Amino acid sequence: MPTQNGEASSASAETREAAVPQTGAEILQRVDGNRLANGKIIVMSMTIHGRRGDRTISAKAWQRNLKDSFTEYLAPAREKGTKMLKLGDQLWTYSPDTDRTILISGHMLRQSVMGSDMSYEDMLEDPVLANNYTAEIVGAETLNGRSTWTLELTAKSDNVAYIKRRVWVDKERFLPLKENLYAKSGALLKTLSVTDVMQVDGRWLAKALTYKDALKDGEGTSTVIESLEFSDDLPAHLFSKASLKK
Repeated sequence: MPTQNGEASSASAETREAAVPQTGAEILQRVDGNRLANGKIIVMSMTIHGRRGDRTISAKAWQRNLKDSFTEYLAPAREKGTKMLKLGDQLWTYSPDTDRTILISGHMLRQSVMGSDMSYEDMLEDPVLANNYTAEIVGAETLNGRSTWTLELTAKSDNVAYIKRRVWVDKERFLPLKENLYAKSGALLKTLSVTDVMQVDGRWLAKALTYKDALKDGEGTSTVIESLEFSDDLPAHLFSKASLKK
């Protein structure tokens, strides 16, 4: 009997160990699997902390198949009715003031989205990190009371905005709690910090986060997710240029 118990205990330990990711690649796959979905509906507010004070913008976004998204800005009045459509690697914006639809391309991709710390180029990034980066575990530490792995991500090609990333991943929830994004020169370009989390359909996701352009003054841009719903039944008509003027 003691031998059998010992064998059972050993087998149980081996099962638990097998369930724990052993490599950076395995952790990155779990991160992608946790936060990505074929369809999402998100209501959010974005507060831009500028030199002249704070400005808050609210929006609703529909995202499908990891490649397409449609965003409508709801408030304040100045931004209300502005819309944005992303189809694959193309991005259009519509302004009700001018009644014009503009394709964002070339140097325009580096411009700020609504004055925030996020660029249009950021919006066009492939959300699947494992597609573009190799991952190595370079440390482990406690962050905001949570045990994390520290991953160093190295780009597989030069066709990305950030050649290197350092990501602190919650060991239990597989949620990045902090990211540093670097240029090829090694210069820090942007940072992302998660300040609150939520659970949706068994997944842990960021509820509040701050995105900061390291090359700008100010305290960055804070985003709060008011609601998030996973859905595979999104209206197809949203994901067309015609939807921008409706």
